[in-house]
Amino acid sequence: MQVENGSVVSFHYTLRDTEGNTIEENRGEEPAVYLHGANNIVASLEQAFVGKKTGDHIELTLTPEQTYGARKENAIERVPAKYLKGAGKLKPGQAVQLQTKDGPMLVTVIKVGKFSVDVDTNHPLAGRTLQYAIDIADVRAASDEEKAHGHAHGVGGHHH
Repeated sequence: MQVENGSVVSFHYTLRDTEGNTIEENRGEEPAVYLHGANNIVASLEQAFVGKKTGDHIELTLTPEQTYGARKENAIERVPAKYLKGAGKLKPGQAVQLQTKDGPMLVTVIKVGKFSVDVDTNHPLAGRTLQYAIDIADVRAASDEEKAHGHAHGVGGHHH
């Protein structure tokens, strides 16, 4: 089966910066899983999966404009600490999810106060050119429930 809208794709990846430093990877772990066509991953990355199949290898370099955008200056906000609950003991440099009216948003902690936290609202990877090395572990048709929910279920995907 080829990757197309309505496919559930499982993959292992290594993400590096332009100097070759590994930013993150999931090799040796459960594969990442997403529902293709549901905007669950960066659009440029999702496009690279189209037509691929189990066992295929993808290498690509994406600019900031193709991923998380350019870094915005003065993107620091002070938010009540209660909106960062569940993130554990907060420390500067830590990436955490901020609960917003539009859903969760990944931010970076700048300064921690008693009742509020200063965060950088740029995505932690904004402004960076990213290099991906991807190995597709599996491609399958999504279930009706996955399609209805707009995301993959099961190992590496979303669990209810």
